[in-house]
Amino acid sequence: MKIVQAAMAGTLESSDLMVKVSPVESGLDVVIHSEVYKQFGDRITEVVNETLAAFNIEQGQIIIDDKGALDCVIRARIQAALLRGSAREDIAWEKL
Repeated sequence: MKIVQAAMAGTLESSDLMVKVSPVESGLDVVIHSEVYKQFGDRITEVVNETLAAFNIEQGQIIIDDKGALDCVIRARIQAALLRGSAREDIAWEKL
Protein backbone atom coordinates (compact mmCIF):
# COMPACT_ATOMS: atom_id res chain seq x y z
CA MET A 1 0.00 0.00 0.00
CA LYS A 2 1.19 3.52 -0.74
CA ILE A 3 0.26 6.74 1.03
CA VAL A 4 -0.84 9.21 -1.66
CA GLN A 5 -2.45 11.96 0.42
CA ALA A 6 -2.33 13.39 3.91
CA ALA A 7 -4.86 11.87 6.29
CA MET A 8 -5.54 11.53 9.98
CA ALA A 9 -7.55 9.48 12.43
CA GLY A 10 -8.28 9.64 16.14
CA THR A 11 -8.59 12.30 18.79
CA LEU A 12 -6.47 13.84 21.51
CA GLU A 13 -8.80 12.61 24.25
CA SER A 14 -7.54 10.51 27.13
CA SER A 15 -6.98 6.83 26.19
CA ASP A 16 -6.94 7.65 22.47
CA LEU A 17 -4.36 8.84 19.97
CA MET A 18 -4.09 11.00 16.87
CA VAL A 19 -2.39 9.49 13.83
CA LYS A 20 -1.32 11.66 10.90
CA VAL A 21 0.05 10.16 7.70
CA SER A 22 1.46 11.92 4.68
CA PRO A 23 3.41 10.94 1.58
CA VAL A 24 7.15 11.59 1.27
CA GLU A 25 9.58 11.10 -1.58
CA SER A 26 11.49 8.23 0.02
CA GLY A 27 11.87 6.36 3.27
CA LEU A 28 9.67 5.81 6.27
CA ASP A 29 9.65 8.41 9.04
CA VAL A 30 7.77 7.37 12.19
CA VAL A 31 7.46 9.86 15.05
CA ILE A 32 5.81 8.80 18.31
CA HIS A 33 4.86 11.25 21.05
CA SER A 34 3.29 9.60 24.08
CA GLU A 35 2.45 10.56 27.63
CA VAL A 36 3.21 6.99 28.69
CA TYR A 37 6.29 6.36 26.54
CA LYS A 38 8.59 5.75 29.53
CA GLN A 39 6.40 2.88 30.72
CA PHE A 40 5.07 1.47 27.43
CA GLY A 41 7.26 2.91 24.67
CA ASP A 42 8.65 -0.43 23.54
CA ARG A 43 5.19 -1.95 23.20
CA ILE A 44 3.77 1.12 21.45
CA THR A 45 6.65 1.04 18.94
CA GLU A 46 6.14 -2.70 18.42
CA VAL A 47 2.40 -2.31 17.70
CA VAL A 48 3.05 0.61 15.33
CA ASN A 49 5.72 -1.33 13.41
CA GLU A 50 3.56 -4.49 13.22
CA THR A 51 0.63 -2.51 11.84
CA LEU A 52 2.75 -0.70 9.25
CA ALA A 53 4.31 -4.03 8.19
CA ALA A 54 0.86 -5.62 7.83
CA PHE A 55 -0.02 -2.90 5.30
CA ASN A 56 3.40 -3.10 3.58
CA ILE A 57 4.09 0.57 4.27
CA GLU A 58 7.68 1.36 3.27
CA GLN A 59 7.34 5.03 2.44
CA GLY A 60 5.65 7.93 4.20
CA GLN A 61 5.61 10.03 7.31
CA ILE A 62 3.65 8.74 10.29
CA ILE A 63 3.15 11.02 13.30
CA ILE A 64 1.50 9.58 16.40
CA ASP A 65 0.37 11.62 19.40
CA ASP A 66 -0.64 9.06 22.02
CA LYS A 67 -2.68 9.79 25.14
CA GLY A 68 -2.49 6.31 26.68
CA ALA A 69 -4.32 4.23 24.08
CA LEU A 70 -4.58 0.45 24.27
CA ASP A 71 -2.96 -1.75 21.59
CA CYS A 72 -6.26 -2.35 19.78
CA VAL A 73 -6.92 1.40 19.59
CA ILE A 74 -3.41 2.06 18.26
CA ARG A 75 -3.94 -0.53 15.50
CA ALA A 76 -7.40 0.75 14.60
CA ARG A 77 -6.34 4.40 14.37
CA ILE A 78 -3.27 3.59 12.27
CA GLN A 79 -5.36 1.39 9.96
CA ALA A 80 -7.96 4.13 9.52
CA ALA A 81 -5.35 6.79 8.76
CA LEU A 82 -3.54 4.52 6.28
CA LEU A 83 -6.75 3.61 4.47
CA ARG A 84 -7.75 7.26 4.23
CA GLY A 85 -4.24 8.22 3.07
CA SER A 86 -4.11 5.54 0.41
CA ALA A 87 -7.42 6.65 -1.14
CA ARG A 88 -8.12 3.05 -2.16
CA GLU A 89 -11.58 1.76 -2.93
CA ASP A 90 -10.67 -1.96 -3.04
CA ILE A 91 -10.08 -2.57 0.67
CA ALA A 92 -9.62 -6.20 1.75
CA TRP A 93 -11.66 -5.91 4.94
CA GLU A 94 -11.07 -9.55 5.91
CA LYS A 95 -7.35 -8.82 6.35
CA LEU A 96 -7.98 -6.11 8.91
